[in-house]
Amino acid sequence: MASPPSPVYKRILLKLSGEALIGRQSYGVDPEVTSRIAGDIAEIQALGVQTAIVIGGGNIFRGLAASARGMDRATADYMGMLATVINALALQDALEHQGVLTRVATAIEMRAVAEPFIRRRAIRHLEKGRVVVFAAGTGNPYFTTDTAAALRAMEMKADVILKGTKVDGVYTADPVTHPEARKLERLSYLEVIERGLKVMDSTAVTLCMDNGLPIVVFNLGTPGNLRRVVLGEPVGSTVTN
Repeated sequence: MASPPSPVYKRILLKLSGEALIGRQSYGVDPEVTSRIAGDIAEIQALGVQTAIVIGGGNIFRGLAASARGMDRATADYMGMLATVINALALQDALEHQGVLTRVATAIEMRAVAEPFIRRRAIRHLEKGRVVVFAAGTGNPYFTTDTAAALRAMEMKADVILKGTKVDGVYTADPVTHPEARKLERLSYLEVIERGLKVMDSTAVTLCMDNGLPIVVFNLGTPGNLRRVVLGEPVGSTVTN
């Protein structure tokens, strides 16, 4: 009997945007899409990969957009953080339907629905084979969930950040509006910053660069892609030194 494939990453941080949960809807959470993502995560858990997740809230509320329309930026950002908690609870429910033990840890304390983020406790959950979903960003306004993902990845000592998107990697321009755009399979952190490529925001990319943490950008919408990435197959685009 053939031995199961061996993952190249032992511990990952998966960054999901809130929009990843929308599906064909214009707003909110599509249970069908959430269930499919949970199935992909269950697959890599079965391979022994320790999985942490940071999720955004753009499908419910965008702090930056509200701030641009005149709302106080700090207030708008806190509202956005609360939206990420709603998404985290939806993902937790979907994962538990797949039989995957899951904990939601929030940067803003709300003990009735989730546990507060405590670094050592979160690491222990990962070591015990539980998925940990980090919600409420960093707990501070003016920081994006991209930055939260980079920060949590460092704290968890993750091997890589996997950024699930709607496209199959990083392109020289938006491939939807620029059909001539080229896909970049490998690029450096400096290239991302200097060319203004929309991988993650510059604070997050700089944090990854300073700590030598690779970022893999891939299409989360393709079933099985997450498994392929953790097995080291050439999927998406990789940002390294």
